[in-house]
Amino acid sequence: MGLRPLGDRVLVKMVDAEATTKGGIILPDSAKEERAEGKVVAVGKGKVNDDGSIIALEVKVGDMVLYGKYSGDEVKIDGDKHKILRESEILAVVE
Repeated sequence: MGLRPLGDRVLVKMVDAEATTKGGIILPDSAKEERAEGKVVAVGKGKVNDDGSIIALEVKVGDMVLYGKYSGDEVKIDGDKHKILRESEILAVVE
């Protein structure tokens, strides 16, 4: 299924939670914490300015980004978890 975000929205594929701690302890599903990190898989055309011009988005497909834990809306696409976020909800690009 193809999905194209509208306006200044971004589709991010969520990264799976860590299954083990740094010390090597295996975590059960109930103890795993979802990471607020993901890979951008689709972007909208940009934000529409007051004069009607479009401001292009700073993020692009393939960028790894950090976002607020409770930001955006979660959707499932082909069994994978994704978030639809506004660009302003993205905190940083991981380089």
